Amino acid sequence: MLGNIQFANPAYLWGLLFLLPLGVWYFFNRKQQQARLSISSLAGFEGSSSFWVKLYPLLFVLRILALVLVLVAAARPQTVDVSTRTKTNKGIDIVMAIDVSSSMLAQDLKPNRLSALKNVAGDFIDQRRSDRIGLVIYAGESYTKTPITSDKRIVKNALNEIRYDGIINDGTAIGMGLATAVNRLKDSRAKSKVIILLTDGVNNSGFIDPKIAAELAVEFQIKTYTIGLGSNGNARAPIGILPNGKFQYGITKVEIDEELLQSIADDTGGLYFRATDNTSLEAIYNEINKLEKTEIEEFKYYNYQEKYRLLALVAMALLFIEWLLKNTIYRSFI
Repeated sequence: MLGNIQFANPAYLWGLLFLLPLGVWYFFNRKQQQARLSISSLAGFEGSSSFWVKLYPLLFVLRILALVLVLVAAARPQTVDVSTRTKTNKGIDIVMAIDVSSSMLAQDLKPNRLSALKNVAGDFIDQRRSDRIGLVIYAGESYTKTPITSDKRIVKNALNEIRYDGIINDGTAIGMGLATAVNRLKDSRAKSKVIILLTDGVNNSGFIDPKIAAELAVEFQIKTYTIGLGSNGNARAPIGILPNGKFQYGITKVEIDEELLQSIADDTGGLYFRATDNTSLEAIYNEINKLEKTEIEEFKYYNYQEKYRLLALVAMALLFIEWLLKNTIYRSFI
């Protein structure tokens, strides 16, 4: 309970230090505070009670206690109940366009590019608590996996379900992936609209030119961050399918159209990043998370409950008791 007490004017508490020398002074001079009567014999006073005489220092104690309470009351002890309400001033709608071509199974990232991406993107989604997120996947063609939604559970479940399954044609249709993402965001009323486009190859499929898709993003004021995923040089990746239906792996050259990705980012006001391993991929998403901050206004409401009134009343009561005793029982001793 005392841990919740704070003082509005704590400087008054320094006054308590001055009471210490006052107490020391009284201790050494207490016998001089009473009137003395010198007589030749005390025989006539034998048997008289000295109870009230012994209690005379009580007057000083009452006064000191009253002063202590007055100083503490002046410091205004109070308890504070704080309630907080947050308001999102600038919501962001984000669409993550993810390449799911067979090359995303390359193992230069561990355990492969697609699995590494899903882990990092999942953490990114968890951090965007006040934003809406959607998923677009593309290979030789593209489609919306999840429309933009504020339900992060739905988005993460959809992200975890992403895998290369051959349902859509293999290839890398960067233009179609970007255009589909733009289509999901063009009618958004959010103050900020962002696409995170990730690929590990070059545009070799689809019927939409990536530059045309970028122009659409510019028209609808959609910023696009592009990520080229893959190590420099060669990587172990699928090169064929075995009779049992499993992939045959071999060493292939990593080809990423960095010039195109840089152009898309520059035209739309975004940035281009290159991820060559798990660590750099995670760093890229962290950087995007810092760049695209949602503005949140926090309101705090303070409910103060003053505790000095009771202390002041007790101090007044102690002073009254001291005054009463001085002018009744102890009147003859002063």
